[in-house]
Amino acid sequence: MASVVGLLEERELAARGRVEVLREEADRMLAELAGGDGVAGVADRAAARR
Repeated sequence: MASVVGLLEERELAARGRVEVLREEADRMLAELAGGDGVAGVADRAAARR
């Protein structure tokens, strides 16, 4: 039987993976907005949040 700590670690790892995918998607969207709308520095501000 798996331990509670082991199960929590697995869930944390999966959640971290989902967060990374969402960050990449947000970066792509911000870059698209910055390029399409002429908004300067939007992607830079997003990167600075990290």
